[in-house]
Amino acid sequence: MKKILTVLALALLLVPAAGAQEPQKMNKKNLVVKEWNTDPKGGNKVLDHVTTFSAEGKKIEEIEYSTSGQKWRKRFEYGPDGRVSRELVYDERNRLQTYKKFEFNEFGKKKVQYTYNPKGKLLSIKHYEYIAQDGGE
Repeated sequence: MKKILTVLALALLLVPAAGAQEPQKMNKKNLVVKEWNTDPKGGNKVLDHVTTFSAEGKKIEEIEYSTSGQKWRKRFEYGPDGRVSRELVYDERNRLQTYKKFEFNEFGKKKVQYTYNPKGKLLSIKHYEYIAQDGGE
């Protein structure tokens, strides 16, 4: 009898979980996300980060702030394939510092990243390697 009651109790606990819906993904079209820092007492609120998405839902800009103002800004440009083709990085005065171009593998993942200075001189090349590992968490 105890086993039956235990099974029924577990079934009752699992029923609401089975009917729970998956959380919906946020629509990023024309979305602006602002992140704020506040002190522990909740008095001082300081803008930390702003991310802006296009009408197509693609990230087009990120800005990070400090208490004195903008720290850096990144702008993203997309190619005809829908992937990021260039990432432009600006300083606190909105002067272009570097820009990056990308190559992608057959799975749509970054393969190579080329970083240039504002005059177009190649500064560095980064290669990406993806290794799938078997095993649990």
